[in-house]
Amino acid sequence: MQVLCCEDDFECWRDQARQLLRQDIAPHAVVWEDRDHRQLFASEPLPASIPSAGSMAQAKRIPARLLDDLKRAAQYRVSGRWNLLYRVLWRVAMGERQAMLAGDPDGSELQRRIKSVSREAHHLHAFVRFHPVMGRGGLDYVAWHEPAHDILASASLHFAERLGRQRWLIVSSRDAVWYDGQALHHRQPCPADWAALAESVRDNADPLWQTYYSSIFNPARLNPKVMQGHMPLRFWAGLPEGRLIPTLLSRARAGAQKDGQAEAVASKSGKVIRSAAYAKGDSLAGLKPDAKRPD
Repeated sequence: MQVLCCEDDFECWRDQARQLLRQDIAPHAVVWEDRDHRQLFASEPLPASIPSAGSMAQAKRIPARLLDDLKRAAQYRVSGRWNLLYRVLWRVAMGERQAMLAGDPDGSELQRRIKSVSREAHHLHAFVRFHPVMGRGGLDYVAWHEPAHDILASASLHFAERLGRQRWLIVSSRDAVWYDGQALHHRQPCPADWAALAESVRDNADPLWQTYYSSIFNPARLNPKVMQGHMPLRFWAGLPEGRLIPTLLSRARAGAQKDGQAEAVASKSGKVIRSAAYAKGDSLAGLKPDAKRPD
């Protein structure tokens, strides 16, 4: 069995997979080791060979959609991720197009990973909190975010489209992206100086954001299970509002849900404006209990 390592890089894996297909090497005859555990195995270089006239690479064409799906599923961080991708690629090349569809066991797992990656990209867009750094390191903003999958490089373009020429940095424990105002740069592993800069602002409180979040928090509509479904607990520690959420939840359970307002809002003075329906009900207050109210 051949043992390969692609350093968790899709382009490297694709080149290796293309060569394996040309040599008609089946999935059971090759395994990719994980980048984080490559010391457990001895990776072997692929032997050079000239594809035969009847080789599979010449006889079969791979759908463009499959390559897109494989690239997206490759971001799913799990042990042995590359082995599934090659198994699907091999089966499709052999004519089993169902291997890339949800009705097939391999295809079902492939599509599940793609959905998880898409959801993690949404989490990045929703839960990144940039901190201003006043030009330190030639940057305008810095953020720390810990995604469950390798989506930082692909999903961060979202911020480049929205922040214009602002220069920003997003750091995780595995990698980082830096936008210089014109181009996005990805580094894996994250450079030490980038990590140090992000760590210096990671625990900074943001009073303005905390005030905003506390003001828009609606205890009357609180459903903790739904809330954690949209905002998983693993992100709370990295959010400025994360330290407020337990207190807001406690207050909601203690009675704020009945008012639909936080204490700070409910206690403020203001002018009472009575609606027409309220005025009608008030005019009937003098009726006797057994009196029939008009419809």
